[in-house]
This record gives sequence, structure tokens and C-alpha cells, in this order.
Amino acid sequence: MVASCLRCGATLERRAGSSLDAALALTLTALVMLVPANLLGLMQMRFSGGDRQNFLASGGAALWDQGYHLLGTVVELLVVAIPPLWLLGLATVLVAVRFDLVQPWLGPLFRRVLACRPWAMVDVFLIGGFVAFTRLQDFAVVNVLPGGWSFVGVALTVLAIDPSLDLRRIWAMIGAETEERPPRPGDFACQGCERRSGEEEEGRPCPRCGYVLSRRKPNSAHYTAALAGAAWLLYVPSMALPVMTVVRFGRVEPNTILSGVRELIELGLWPLAVIVFLASVVIPIVKLSGLTWFLISLRLPAPRRLVAQTRFFRAIDVIGRWSNIDVFMISILAGLVTYGQVASVRAEPGAFAFASVVILTMLASARFDPRLMWDAAEAAA
Repeated sequence: MVASCLRCGATLERRAGSSLDAALALTLTALVMLVPANLLGLMQMRFSGGDRQNFLASGGAALWDQGYHLLGTVVELLVVAIPPLWLLGLATVLVAVRFDLVQPWLGPLFRRVLACRPWAMVDVFLIGGFVAFTRLQDFAVVNVLPGGWSFVGVALTVLAIDPSLDLRRIWAMIGAETEERPPRPGDFACQGCERRSGEEEEGRPCPRCGYVLSRRKPNSAHYTAALAGAAWLLYVPSMALPVMTVVRFGRVEPNTILSGVRELIELGLWPLAVIVFLASVVIPIVKLSGLTWFLISLRLPAPRRLVAQTRFFRAIDVIGRWSNIDVFMISILAGLVTYGQVASVRAEPGAFAFASVVILTMLASARFDPRLMWDAAEAAA
């Protein structure tokens, strides 16, 4: 059965498919498979009489060596550092609630674990790796190594973890929602764990998750406008500038995001070209346009479109992370194709601009509070 919000249709609780034991088993499985995925080679490339293989950390290291220190650090964080931290934190929480070992620090830990989930991009990296694998097939022999198959297992297991988590049940096992009293008109939900809180608690730390209680995200519109504005400024150079340069037998070929899509079409890889075009071109512009629309709605409320706007916000908040496919593809190629003037791949400024757009839009949607649109409409009524 599913419980839905009467006003905007959001799913409040869904028990179907959720299981504490299944979530714990999947989390521990992903943690175990991360070990060979990090230690063993992902792919092997045979070209011009030489063999190369890459590891999970090779992409970020290659970008660092090419002078893109910040971009390399971001790739390492999203693929190498954050996923095991997220899985380890989630496993700690699930073990504690499963065996009734609840401690005061468990609530703040679980809140941070949930905040880390969008940034643990093993699933996005897998698609980026598939795109890189496909592009290399054009001029080299490429094989998937044991570490690569282990990583595929990690990504698929991670995708299975999300629907198995019953968040409300886990929060209830960590701590009671509120004292036993009937709901009052001034009650509001905690931003961190959705615990029902009273007016007298506003401004204090949530007793369950430690988040400072407030009715709305502080300065939400200002942060969102600043982050979205910066992303708009970087969007044009991210599309116009080359994101990588491919060297083949001394011939230098700068590639933009759009030229990469065109190359996939010329190779006959239409489904892959559509995926890359949607992820790298359509999703960022749709997300930026949507955030701009939401901010305008705070000044010019549109009561009839509130439900559509709220659902649209939830959609773009989820899909925004998938735009990093091109960034991960570039990092994989840069770490694997290292044959000097015979064949090599080098990141270009467009890659940094595009990665910045993706990160800024993710931060902007995380900071935006869609309830402000409802507040503005009610104030204008």
C-alpha cells in the first residue's frame, strides 16, 4: 500500500518491496564487492602493440596529472571516496536498528548518510564507463577485467538498495517521532528526518537527527538563485568549448559534447547517442529552466500550476546527477588512452565548465524548498 500527499501527490510511505534484512544484505554485498572493484583493474586496452589497464582511481589521477586538480578531486570523491563512506554509514545504521543497538549518534549519522546518497555516483559512473568502452571499440581491443565486473555488481546492487529502504520505519526505530499528543496546527516536519515538531521547538536541534528545526530551509531562494545563476553563466562555455582532445596517430581532434553525440550517431550507436544527448544537453537546460521557473513563481505565484511545479521539481532533483556521464567518460578515457602522440585523450576546459554546471544545479535543487511556492500562492490568494 502507498500513502500519498493529498495536496501534491508525493509518496509519503511505500511498504511494498521494502525490507530491513534485504537492505542490510544488499548494503553488505556492495561493500564486499567494492574491495575488488577498487583493487583490481577495470578495463584493458590493447593498441599498437601495447597494453594499458585502468583502475577506479585512474580517471581522477589522470585529470590531476593533466592540470585539472579540482576536476580530478571531484571525480575521486564521487566515485572512490563517497560510495564506500555512504555504504559503511548505511550498514552501521541498519545493523544498529536490526539488532536493537540504537545510540544517540545514530540519528545524525543516518541523516548524513541520506544526504550522501545523491553524491555516491557508482551507477552514473557505470554508464560513463559503458560509453567509454563503446567509443574505444572503434580503434582498439578493449576487455573488461575482474575489477570492472565487480564494479558492475556494485552499481546494480546499489540500485537495488534504494527501493528496499523503508525510511520511515528506520527513523521510527532510531527514535520516537514525537511525544504522545494529538497534532496541533502549528506543527511542522523536521527537514532532516520528517519528525513532527511543535512551534516551541523551532530553532532547536531535532532530538532525533540533530538538524536545526525550521519550517522552511533558511535563505532557500537566495542560495538557489545564486547557484542557478552561476550554472547559467557556465552552461554556454560548457557547450561551446571542447571537453576533450583525442589524438590518433598524430591527428588532433577536439571534441565538444555535441560533436561527441554526432560521433556516436556516425558509428551507428543511436541508443547511446540519445542517452548522452539527454543526459549532457537536455537535462542541464531543463533543470536550469525549471529552477528559474520556480524562482519566478515566488514573485509571481501561479496557484493553478503548483501541483505540476512540485512534481516537476521532484523529477529534476532526481535526474540531475545523471548529467555527469560525460565527465566520467572523459576521466576513464584520460586514464586509459595514454599512448602519447599515437593515441591519447586529454581533458579540456569545457569538461571543467560542464562538471561545474552539474554540481551547481545539484546544489541549487538541494537548497530549494518547493513549499515556498505554496506559501507564495497562499499569501497572494
